[in-house]
Amino acid sequence: MTSGSTPGLTRFNASDESAAQAELHEVCASSAWGSKILAQRPFASAETLFTASDAAMAELTADDLAEAMAGHPPIGRPKPGDPTSSREQRGMAGASEELKKEMLELNLAYQDRFGHVFLICATGATGEQMLDALRTRLGHTAEQEREIVRTELGKINRIRLTRIVEAP
Repeated sequence: MTSGSTPGLTRFNASDESAAQAELHEVCASSAWGSKILAQRPFASAETLFTASDAAMAELTADDLAEAMAGHPPIGRPKPGDPTSSREQRGMAGASEELKKEMLELNLAYQDRFGHVFLICATGATGEQMLDALRTRLGHTAEQEREIVRTELGKINRIRLTRIVEAP
């Protein structure tokens, strides 16, 4: 990951507002997060963009977090035709049917308990690692989960922003 200006960052900085807003919405479905990032353009480096993203994530309300989570499919069920969710959930692709079944059952239990999808930065994680995290997180309080979700969203946003700034 580069910290200086890149062709992708230059293009993002120069994009018209609606194009940049659409690109940010693909990174994170929270309109509050996207607006905060958009208002700070142009970014001198990828690192300043990442720092702005982290700061915007830290300021999101519970409603903003819910809006952001609504843009993420459940683990094990990527959005059909969405290469981003398929790529990010690649660790579930080779999982056994037993693991997938347990993931579905625990996903539903998590949604019943917390009222939203189980969210984890799945990039690079195996199905077993995601299942272990889900088992652990089912025991958390709503407040603990909200902050874990905030952290996981921040990780996902950085990965997705990296793809923007590193694009040719």
